[in-house]
Amino acid sequence: MPTIDNSDALNERMARAKFRAWHRGTREADYMIGGFFDRFAANWSEKDLAWFERLLEEDDVDVMAWAMKTAPVPELFSGEHMEAMQRLDYVDIPR
Repeated sequence: MPTIDNSDALNERMARAKFRAWHRGTREADYMIGGFFDRFAANWSEKDLAWFERLLEEDDVDVMAWAMKTAPVPELFSGEHMEAMQRLDYVDIPR
């Protein structure tokens, strides 16, 4: 039976995270969270991906409030990634 190396496992996690980021349930959350993934994920380490996977477990309303700075960000999610999310310069809304 072939073994799965770490890069295969990481690629599978990235693919799963991308799907989950773009299938949140509302168009607004899809653009915000999916757009964030598309803009930044190519440079993520395993630690960065783990942060994003934890974020995906949160309610969309909360994630969007943190990104729009209308609610305080929990310490677990504060830092450079949330600051990048809060810039919202990655959201490209098709017309």
